[in-house]
Amino acid sequence: MAITSANQLELLQTAEAVAREKNIEPGLVVEAMEESLARAAKSRYGAEMDIRVSIDRKTGRATFTRVRTVVAEDDYENYQSQFTLETAKDWIKDAKIGDTLVEEVPPVELGRIAAQSAKQVILQKVREAERDKQYEDFKDRAGTIINALVKREEYGNVIVDVGSGEAILRRNEKIGREAYRPNDRIRCYIKDVRREQRGPQIFLSRTAPEFMAELFKMEVPEIYEGIIEIKAVARDPGSRAKIAVISYDSSIDPVGACVGMRGSRVQAVVNELQGEKIDIIPWNEDMPTFLVNALQPAEVSKVVLDEEAGKIEVVVPEEQLSLAIGRRGQNVRLASQLTGLDIDILTEEEESKRRQAEFELRTKLFMDTLDLDEFFAQLLVSEGFTNLEEVAYVEAEELLVIEGVDESTAGELQARARDYLEAQSKKALDHARELGVEDSLVNFEGLTPQMVEALAEDGVKTLEDFATCADWELAGGWTVVDGQRHKDEGVLEKFEVSLEEAQNLVMTARVMLGWVDPADLVSDEDDTDMEEEAEA
Repeated sequence: MAITSANQLELLQTAEAVAREKNIEPGLVVEAMEESLARAAKSRYGAEMDIRVSIDRKTGRATFTRVRTVVAEDDYENYQSQFTLETAKDWIKDAKIGDTLVEEVPPVELGRIAAQSAKQVILQKVREAERDKQYEDFKDRAGTIINALVKREEYGNVIVDVGSGEAILRRNEKIGREAYRPNDRIRCYIKDVRREQRGPQIFLSRTAPEFMAELFKMEVPEIYEGIIEIKAVARDPGSRAKIAVISYDSSIDPVGACVGMRGSRVQAVVNELQGEKIDIIPWNEDMPTFLVNALQPAEVSKVVLDEEAGKIEVVVPEEQLSLAIGRRGQNVRLASQLTGLDIDILTEEEESKRRQAEFELRTKLFMDTLDLDEFFAQLLVSEGFTNLEEVAYVEAEELLVIEGVDESTAGELQARARDYLEAQSKKALDHARELGVEDSLVNFEGLTPQMVEALAEDGVKTLEDFATCADWELAGGWTVVDGQRHKDEGVLEKFEVSLEEAQNLVMTARVMLGWVDPADLVSDEDDTDMEEEAEA
């Protein structure tokens, strides 16, 4: 039929009906109609013509127009939709490149094929508009909890209805062996929303730590209001979890508020998580104290923290070892996730044996290198001396406090230590030169002969080689792979070179070689200082 013979308002009524049904803007449906009518007109007038259709939003009248554009002589390709500048002046007095000539053409008759094609265009546009609206509706809801209705299960993945579309709860995001039937209602955490070719993909989770945090926010008004903050969550989904909380109001106990009257609040969360046991732990800025809390219900005797390595040693009584580790290592694993540290658990007996082994090792070091008897070497170790450098370069007064050591003995001890260190340095330097180390690296300030030897053995033999090193390659570091921390050994790690020291050495080498402008370093430091002041 012809557009002119139809009720013109019928187009607008149809657009509004479709928009209401699909919950999208009527204007999007009208635009789809305009595009479909334009395609039908092109099939009638010719595909090379630039035919456009405009539907009046008030009257519904469809206007068909032919558009031709003024182009340069070299760009002239299609006489149906283009004008050269010379020809255009016959139509437009002051024509210039880029101008368009718009003229109305008669509306077309929509045959069966054209009508079917127009319908397909409209449906496609409506589907795209639905997908865009669904993405816009959910992109800002990532990180929140949603109530969904189960539709079906596919290969262990649960497809749920979330109102304006579908979402997926993957098999590995379900708690334990959860099974759902169609029309079951479930609560899930919106983990991610992605715009993909086939439409927006909404990924849900019930195992994410954030799901538990959001559940507590729903059950505990003080968390929702910001009086209590959840600082960390660690979960073994369906089995056990630990959650660390802090109160910003001294009159409110964060643990008690989360537990609720007779455990009502925490029990509501436990029921939602299929009986998952939850330990609620008070947060503390002092990491060792926080760790002691995190390892509850086990009792801890002592904590030794190595902040640089991100590692912590915990000493517990023998009878508390199994409780601290937990079934299949669950308790210590959750405590490690909660604190972000690697945790080594030792019994008091194991720590005593290790300390004894260290004592014997240092005693033997002083006996062998300083030609001392066992008793005298043990005295040095007992006074806290751990290596030859401390003996060689410490103030003499610190040696004089040792029983039986006078000024003469102290001087002899330091002389022996320095002679041995110098001999070792010469030996290391000779070996490094045999390996081909250049003087530019040997004379670089900040590297000892032993460090130069270690670098040479690793293939770093010039200042240029050294300048290309990364700080973690020198000082060592940690890499997280699949949630597990792995140790990266550094070439200079055994010399106790920190990451910051390694970075300074490498940057100094780059400045000396002219690779980096010192002014840039000063600018970066100023920016860092300003950021720190702003944070303060």
